[in-house]
Amino acid sequence: MKKSKGAQGKTTNRSENQQAQAKVSDEPAEFIFGHHASVEALKGKTEINKVWLQTGLNDKLRNEVVALAKKRSLIIQETPKSKLDELTDGQNHQGIVLSVAAYTYASIDELFAKAEAAGEAPFFLILDSIEDPHNLGSILRTADAAGVHGIIIPKRRAVQLTNVVAKTSTGAIEHVPVARVTNLVQTVEMLKEKGLWVFGTDMNGKDYRQWDAAGPTALIIGNEGKGIAPLLKKTVDEMLTIPMIGHVQSLNASVAASLLIYQGFNSRHKL
Repeated sequence: MKKSKGAQGKTTNRSENQQAQAKVSDEPAEFIFGHHASVEALKGKTEINKVWLQTGLNDKLRNEVVALAKKRSLIIQETPKSKLDELTDGQNHQGIVLSVAAYTYASIDELFAKAEAAGEAPFFLILDSIEDPHNLGSILRTADAAGVHGIIIPKRRAVQLTNVVAKTSTGAIEHVPVARVTNLVQTVEMLKEKGLWVFGTDMNGKDYRQWDAAGPTALIIGNEGKGIAPLLKKTVDEMLTIPMIGHVQSLNASVAASLLIYQGFNSRHKL
């Protein structure tokens, strides 16, 4: 899912470097850190500039990371914990940090291709202006576990793919393609033309436990505070609601998404 601007530690010829550079955004470099996120990145197709390892890291983790890095001919640099704390703004890096380029995004066609390769009807998530990177990371993690074929996010007024998202996703970011679009309303209309049924969430809707997502499906998860934008809501085929009997009448966006994603999973994989 990510492409690196640099070629440090990787033996490539000039044309290969030019091809790689053509695929990356002009956004600044990012860092991936933490055990699970870093190992998944090293195992995946992420192009990595450098591997930073904390001096004195325990042998088991160090050996795993070094083996994966050497397999890809990456530069490995051991450094004090204070340096890794600085690179990650004091977050829990667990002694490993990867320097990578900013994330690039999949196309809508690639999302359909993933569903086709799995021999399944498409199951997409559309995130309407999710702002918290921890929510996006958690949603990615659940999406990967439940076999979602891809996520669609807007280019503006929403969190993008960052190191915090990668860390929170614990490696799921390497397996769930994310497409970024300019206009969600137009994208939903296009998906409907391709045969997808589009569902949203609202206080007034069908009980989500009755939802059948067995066919080509897209599920919209709204903004943490405002929900689904009015114009986007008009494109939805059917609204779903999560019944609540407690004193708090709302759920965190990633929690609500998890419930709905797994209802979709249950209806697509019946016992």
